[in-house]
Amino acid sequence: MQRVRLKKTTHWGRLPALMFCAAALLSAASSAFAQGDDSAAARKSAAELLNRIHDAAQQQNYEGTFVYQRGTTVQSSRITHSAARSDGEFESLESLDGKPRRMLRHDDDMYTFVPERHLVVVEKRQNKDAFPSLLTTSSEQVLTVYEPKMLGPDRVAGIDSQVIELDPKDAWRFAYKLWADSKTGLLLRAQTLGPDAQVLEQLSFSQVQIGGSVDRAGIANGIKNIAGWTVVRPPVEPVDMEAQGWKITPAVPGFREIRELRRPMASREEGQPPIPVDQAVFSDGLAAISIFVEPVEKNSRKEGAGESGATHVLVKRRGDFWITLLGEVPQATLQQFASAIEYKPSK
Repeated sequence: MQRVRLKKTTHWGRLPALMFCAAALLSAASSAFAQGDDSAAARKSAAELLNRIHDAAQQQNYEGTFVYQRGTTVQSSRITHSAARSDGEFESLESLDGKPRRMLRHDDDMYTFVPERHLVVVEKRQNKDAFPSLLTTSSEQVLTVYEPKMLGPDRVAGIDSQVIELDPKDAWRFAYKLWADSKTGLLLRAQTLGPDAQVLEQLSFSQVQIGGSVDRAGIANGIKNIAGWTVVRPPVEPVDMEAQGWKITPAVPGFREIRELRRPMASREEGQPPIPVDQAVFSDGLAAISIFVEPVEKNSRKEGAGESGATHVLVKRRGDFWITLLGEVPQATLQQFASAIEYKPSK
């Protein structure tokens, strides 16, 4: 009986501990579900904010000065943007440092003025993610390879903003930290962060006015009044690089090809015709990688790699071609892309 009583006592003595464990497991499960809910809510908030940033750059009126910083390089620019349903977007972008440059744009028609040569270059806009624009694809695609963190409120150029950090889910890309106007969603500051959270480069408004009227007529008149200027229209055209014998299949998640172009490059030898350069652009929605393919010329060019801030470059020779990879990604990512480039001459 002593042994039975002891056994029962031992059995009932364990019950509070078992109940405690069960309660702990239930609490942990509830916490996990709560964290899942929190994660889903954060993802939804991040997607909404990224979409607002994308839309605001195209749909809002704004003008201001922003500064680009990369290493020891600091450049400031003045931007004026106007949007109306009746006749689309008008934009003026003027460099405030170095030689004078001014770009005027109506929708995708771009006019770049080079005053010292009295030259204006007219072409179609290819990159639609220039500051304060951001995404080249949907926010859902971006969030498949970046983990969002909503960091709360802050101020940029005197404007209340919402801060979000996008941390890469792998080592193929850098992190981003973004400040968006709390009211309109306009991007006010963007930082590219290295593995140790160091700022590799930054674009930030130092002064900006959002909303109200801007000098839309001045931009339109500047586009019309190009009499007396030497007008150059570079022949940029779509190209099928696979039909040329090139196959690019990088095993890097998230990156998708968004365009292929052919553009002429002036020959290094005087009197020779321009050299055709093919360009393929891949993007994960935030980071972009360009792959340039050009015929080998008689020059002293060499293979190699380099970097400046977040931008890395890699030059490889493949038979009779130079391949140049350029992007705001780690050098290892460019190496991975380079290893995935195959060439078979078309018959």
